[in-house]
Amino acid sequence: MTSPNLKTIIITVCIAALGYLVLAFALSASAFSSPLSFALGALITGIALVLANSNSSGSTTSSNTEDADTKTLYVGNLPYRANEHMVKELFEQHGTVFSVRLLKDKHTGKRRGFGFVEVAMNDASAMISKLNDNEYQERTLKVREAKQKQDGNDE
Repeated sequence: MTSPNLKTIIITVCIAALGYLVLAFALSASAFSSPLSFALGALITGIALVLANSNSSGSTTSSNTEDADTKTLYVGNLPYRANEHMVKELFEQHGTVFSVRLLKDKHTGKRRGFGFVEVAMNDASAMISKLNDNEYQERTLKVREAKQKQDGNDE
């Protein structure tokens, strides 16, 4: 079992506290006179518990990579219509993929044609050799190990 990140913990605690307060108010104001408040408090508390459970069990859409050795690959010359799901499917044909991040222009919001794929360390070399200089949607992909980002540089 992996631990949820700090942001998830804070959100879950806030939702649970809100649910508790609504529930406590409903009970103190006689639950029979305010069944809607009682139901709302119970619903909010339930949502908080589901969120806490789903994040602690690792069943969310973003994979937890703390327990695995990973390598980040740079992927260039992507078709502009390609999205994260499509790129993930392509790379998963050759190994384990933890995350995909395609960069967008800050002003227009359009994809810039490159991104980063976080993969299992053991699969990285095979992915590079099989996907680099190969056609994907009429574009020749460039796949290599990503360089470490320098502190003073922007994306």
